[in-house]
Amino acid sequence: MELREILQLLRDGKIGIDEADAKIKLLAVSKIEGACLDISRELRKGVPEIVYAEGKSIEDLLAIVDSFLKSDGKIVITRANEAQAGELMKRFQHTARIRYDKRSRVMVVNSSKSSSTFDRVGKVAVLTAGTADIGIAEEAKAVLEEMGCEVISFYDVGIAGIHRVFPAVKKCITENVAAVIVVAGMEGALASVISSLVSVPVIGVPSSSGYGMGGKGEGALVSMLQSCSPGLVVVNIDNGVGAAVAAALIAKRCRLNK
Repeated sequence: MELREILQLLRDGKIGIDEADAKIKLLAVSKIEGACLDISRELRKGVPEIVYAEGKSIEDLLAIVDSFLKSDGKIVITRANEAQAGELMKRFQHTARIRYDKRSRVMVVNSSKSSSTFDRVGKVAVLTAGTADIGIAEEAKAVLEEMGCEVISFYDVGIAGIHRVFPAVKKCITENVAAVIVVAGMEGALASVISSLVSVPVIGVPSSSGYGMGGKGEGALVSMLQSCSPGLVVVNIDNGVGAAVAAALIAKRCRLNK
């Protein structure tokens, strides 16, 4: 069923507004070779389509982006290396607006008719324990901004120098952030500390930094999962995208409830 058909049924009184809304949100799953594209995700869930580039061929990425630009107008690509980004820029530079950041490895491709961001939905803070965690934090920041969040960042504020934590916490409170994302490797303790000091949800992102046993993020993951600090939830290792989407949805809900 196409969108026009749904609107026609609604106009003719054959379905109600709620049923039409449900049909529209279920609409538009598009298939191309090697991928099944969820081109109605933004409409249904308030989240743009986010494509994970690592492991995908250039040909697959070109086909996916081309399909989305024709149907949805915007696509966010994560974990894109410079070679992939270069090929995408070469192909779409004359038909779309493209932004690529090397540190976060996030690329945003917009058709000329598509807006660059969502409506503003609120503030989210992003903290890192160390400099090695900044790439993941920047990934989260890029997705948050694309979903309409204002982002307040504090980098290298880990508990090895506990005094560094408090200015960041004070800023989170005075800026009335809706959620805090904490990216931390090693033992991941920063997430628990922040969660004990703020009154909003904290999303812990264990990062794959650290020495020896547990140094690929496993130690930080287990530590965060075992935290006794209430209000801390945890995503998978290095999952800046998952943390950002959850935080943005929290921010959006907070704004709607005001």
